[in-house]
Amino acid sequence: MVKPLITYPQKLSNAMLISEVRNFNDDILEIIQDMKDTMSEHNLTALSAVQINHLYTIIVIRDKEEYKTYINPRILSNREPFDSTESTIYYPNVEVTIPRYGHIKVIYEDVNGEAKHADITDPKVAVDFQRKLDYLYGGDILLKVSQARREEILNALKTDGLIPDASLEVCPTITKKDYILSFNDKLLFFMGLSLLTPLFSFEASTVANIWLYDKIALLLVIGLMVGYFVMAQVEAKEFKQCTSCQVGNQLGIIAKRVAIAIILTIAGYFLLN
Repeated sequence: MVKPLITYPQKLSNAMLISEVRNFNDDILEIIQDMKDTMSEHNLTALSAVQINHLYTIIVIRDKEEYKTYINPRILSNREPFDSTESTIYYPNVEVTIPRYGHIKVIYEDVNGEAKHADITDPKVAVDFQRKLDYLYGGDILLKVSQARREEILNALKTDGLIPDASLEVCPTITKKDYILSFNDKLLFFMGLSLLTPLFSFEASTVANIWLYDKIALLLVIGLMVGYFVMAQVEAKEFKQCTSCQVGNQLGIIAKRVAIAIILTIAGYFLLN
């Protein structure tokens, strides 16, 4: 059944009220069919359940004539950042340029509740997925631009509907915290190289200096990850709902790199002493 679409200035449901699907029953199948019918009626390529006031974490994406359903979706990793010019049915006649990723890996459940994964390499489908996932977490495209740009658009929508030039400031694709991450990864790379030391006939003093580097690098990695987390929080205040600014993503990035540094240091202890 075709359902009414929620559009601005109607409020989308609070993310705290949206729940994951636990019972994969006929009610869920009916919601998914409602989503497909609504997409067909309005010629939409993607829809999240919250946009027709169903408070479940469900996304449906149409690729050509095939409808793909993602239940309880999550993004595992993303690649190929670029600036995407987008519009949405929620904000009529609004177009903004925001950072997205052209290649994402996702996990989700199908209509039978079976865990699935997908490697989405089509930038258009990847962008649709990211935009609809934003809705499930209380976000939308205007929460990915600067506060000044967001206020300009909202003020225009409240008055005569004229939307300011979309070329104004947007959330940058590469941010300061990404530079911290890049430097950190270089430290880890050289820590990994140090494990090859036993393959060469270095003097004892050289080996001692390499081991000293590993110990210093471990401390630097921990310090940089603390700085990364702080910088991410600062950037999140300016550009809300950015995928890379979500706390869950940040903690995963930090835990992975600290764990690698510790493992490399332990390996260095046995190989270089």
